[in-house]
Amino acid sequence: MFDLNRLRALRAVATHGSVTGAAAALGYTPSAVSQQIAKLERETGSQLLDRQGGKVELTPAAWLLAEATDEVVAVLERTRSRLEEQRDQPTGRLMLAAFPTACRGFAAAALAGVATRHHALDCRLVESDPNRAISLVVRGEADLAVVHDWHNTPLTLPTSLSVAALGEDIADVALPAGHPLADRDVVNPHDLRAERWIGQGSGAMCHEWLVRSFSSLGVEPDIAYQIEEYESQVALLAAGLGVAMLPRLGRGTLPPTVRVVPMQPPPSRRLSAIWRSQADRRPAIHVALAALRRHWAGANSGQPTREGA
Repeated sequence: MFDLNRLRALRAVATHGSVTGAAAALGYTPSAVSQQIAKLERETGSQLLDRQGGKVELTPAAWLLAEATDEVVAVLERTRSRLEEQRDQPTGRLMLAAFPTACRGFAAAALAGVATRHHALDCRLVESDPNRAISLVVRGEADLAVVHDWHNTPLTLPTSLSVAALGEDIADVALPAGHPLADRDVVNPHDLRAERWIGQGSGAMCHEWLVRSFSSLGVEPDIAYQIEEYESQVALLAAGLGVAMLPRLGRGTLPPTVRVVPMQPPPSRRLSAIWRSQADRRPAIHVALAALRRHWAGANSGQPTREGA
């Protein structure tokens, strides 16, 4: 029998075109991926990677194994779904991945409700940005994920995933209370073109969205403070160091030294749930998705969500 994790490591190399790319997608070191491939070569008695001139090419034997890995994972996914259907209840493990403000805003509460109602289901949660969450779902380390994208910065989803829209999360401009724009009823990108920004670093989806939002003005925003977590951004706002865009989801109570002003046109990010299409019939996916929808609606209405309603 071949080790499934080693097969997945090989499949990641095939997907991403390099050991380094596979390691980044899997959350491993390149050395760990190389070790997995080496062990798989010994198990199969076949050379799997052809390294020439700093490039890595998969051998015909490797491509055969990579294709077989997809088939094996699909069979296991369908089998798990059928076992749950036979029992007519969600069972086994359910790993949910969600980005930080979704965890804080509604996903944790949704998962807690599922765990309370379905005792045979082992519910777990991992905090993850959308791009990494997609990789977690694709390779089977997460069963379901809450992801987001912006209208001018769409996510690219593999065809192997199913997706369900949850809703739209509007963002507002946040400014120190003494800022000249803090008492405005509304602001637009032109008003903000010369500001120093507090935002996420290069590579993050919110960073790309902010850059693209000002591209039509021929301006590149000056992101002077690269801060990943919104709560830390609020601390810098309160210190008067710059301005930021804060989504409403999971925002919490802001200190009196920070003001929020609506922006025109109002920027919003789209929230979606994703899962592997092979798991479409799995009861655990259905109950978790229903809970996410209920708690998302509750988070947007400002009213508590009753499980079972």
